[in-house]
Amino acid sequence: MNVSPPKTEGRPLVVGANHRSSSMLLRDRLFVEEHAMSGVLEALAGVGAGDALLLSTCDRVEVQAIIGNDVDEATIVEGILGVLAGHGETPVKELDGQTYAYWDSDAVRQVFAVSASLDSLVIGEPQVLGQVKASHRIAKETGNISSGLETLMQAAYATAKRVRNETDIGKRPVSIAAAATRLAKDLHGNLADSSVLLVGGGEMGELIATDMLASGLGNLVVTHPNAGRSNELASRLDCHTDDFDALDTLLHSADIVLASLGRRTRCIREDMVTAAIGQRRHKPIFLIDTAIPGDIEPSVERIDDAFLYDLGDLERVAMEGRAERRGEAAAAWKIVDDDIAGFLGIQAEREAVPTLNKLRAHVEALRLQALADGGGDDEKATRLLVSRLLHDPSEALRNAARANPDQHQFMQETIDRLFGLGDKE
Repeated sequence: MNVSPPKTEGRPLVVGANHRSSSMLLRDRLFVEEHAMSGVLEALAGVGAGDALLLSTCDRVEVQAIIGNDVDEATIVEGILGVLAGHGETPVKELDGQTYAYWDSDAVRQVFAVSASLDSLVIGEPQVLGQVKASHRIAKETGNISSGLETLMQAAYATAKRVRNETDIGKRPVSIAAAATRLAKDLHGNLADSSVLLVGGGEMGELIATDMLASGLGNLVVTHPNAGRSNELASRLDCHTDDFDALDTLLHSADIVLASLGRRTRCIREDMVTAAIGQRRHKPIFLIDTAIPGDIEPSVERIDDAFLYDLGDLERVAMEGRAERRGEAAAAWKIVDDDIAGFLGIQAEREAVPTLNKLRAHVEALRLQALADGGGDDEKATRLLVSRLLHDPSEALRNAARANPDQHQFMQETIDRLFGLGDKE
């Protein structure tokens, strides 16, 4: 983007770690549970980021803020990362190379992209906007949202709504979840008699679990290496949790396994599934690996009575082809970029208002003085007004011509644009 952001209310800044920049292990450490949000927001205010919201999901831990114009860039970024690392009881050095910091128009683009679910692991994932709004609400309740950040967030929400209404990108994850539910019913029949084990807190896994619950699923258990993440997920889904260390045993009672951890190591191995099938007396298990990278060893596919699907398999069931997805994503990004340009343009116009008001007051003062000095002679008064209006700009233009030819050229072109002179003599 080439449009400069507004400066009057501060500079947009986004600092965080997401699924592209960091490991799941780091994001698990940095994850901020809802009850801890206010404390972290207070700590952010302490390092100069008091006008901010904190978005914490399986895909990202991200601070979206408006920062004062006079704040040093490196200092504030270091301060924010220090707060996140401190909350996660992680040395700041471990964040090196796994985080990002976007300023100004790049930060605005990130806020819009996240709200429109274009920066998610699963593009178009419908839960992201709800997560952003929840974080926004918490920040408002703690007094951390200014008019500048509020304006930015409302603009991002409007764009997210356009993307949802004007493209089919949001249908992709929903259709994937529906495909998973349909396949589960094909295998196990009525889901009211089935049990699902959700391993990890990935958004696609949660979306599929939610769809299955809406279809009458009888029992759902969630487990996660981080007990806090497990409890928060269980609270949202209104289900039970269990100990991740007992994963082998949990597989025995699961008719459907949703793997959604994505820790770059396979947490569900072939031998674990083989043992579970034996314990179940060969009652089949439907395993869905939504993690990228995967959570389930591919060799599980060779086991009789184990049916393994990944997102690509589900997508082939649900969608016609990749070309359609690319087209919808491109259309969504065009909406986002157009709306960002409009938003920054409006903000820039607002930035000009104080200067215009000052200019208007200056001209009005000159007018009144010219009328007084003209003594009732209209022609004299207008000549005085014109002379006084042009005096300061004329002096500045002459001085620039003598001292700085480049500045003189710039000022001359600016005057031509401001007064519509063009080629007029």
